[in-house]
Amino acid sequence: MTYTFYKYQGTGNDFILIDNRQLEFCKNNTKTIKLLCNRRFGIGADGLILLEQHDTLDFKMVYYNADGNESSMCGNGGRCIVAFAHFLGIIKNSTQFMAVDGEHKALIEDDIIKLKMQNVPEVSLFDTHVFLNTGSPHHVQMETNLAHLDVKKIGSQIRYGEPYNALGANVNFVTKNKESNFSVRTYERGVEDETLSCGTGVTAVAIAMHAIGETEKNLITLETEGGKLQVSFENNNSEYKNIWLIGSANYVFKGEIVC
Repeated sequence: MTYTFYKYQGTGNDFILIDNRQLEFCKNNTKTIKLLCNRRFGIGADGLILLEQHDTLDFKMVYYNADGNESSMCGNGGRCIVAFAHFLGIIKNSTQFMAVDGEHKALIEDDIIKLKMQNVPEVSLFDTHVFLNTGSPHHVQMETNLAHLDVKKIGSQIRYGEPYNALGANVNFVTKNKESNFSVRTYERGVEDETLSCGTGVTAVAIAMHAIGETEKNLITLETEGGKLQVSFENNNSEYKNIWLIGSANYVFKGEIVC
């Protein structure tokens, strides 16, 4: 089968985008999706995203991790599919679309995509870390020597260890730079490695840092290995709402692959 694909990246988090409005892509073929995401034998990406029709909204997002399995919400992937939908002429400067965790809104300003995330009703605080779900489950912990941290090794141990086990969680390591600026490195389940950026991860970090009192600001800048993202939110008692993930999303190239 020959597939036409588009490559997009959001702060280094890269994705294969396929227009599947005609439902021609075999979505149950985990082996093919894993091959397409392979950086040596395929196209290479952190994940694959299908754009499909939706009955009432502009489109539907179907997201797969690099391991070939359909996964939970991907924030940077969400921003990239909005840019893709704009490229295809499906939307103009705003959109409402469906993802695995529900409906999302997004705004487009040049190459900056502002994606509204789901509310976070609960943040769990522990002695060594914070746990919360921002569309995907995230473990957040602070580190003093982030630049020299073995993210893959330590992240994997946490991801597969108690209490997460086989289901797993994404693991974020954080250093505070100043009041509203934090550096983040993330180990992503499904990719099973460090990625240059993680949208739901930086969203989790921004909220976690506010929840534990590391910042009182509600507009946070996150420095990832792939670039800068911003997260804004409102806090009402213990619930975080009106959460926006803000950053660039860029077209890289288009191609065809036979698999």
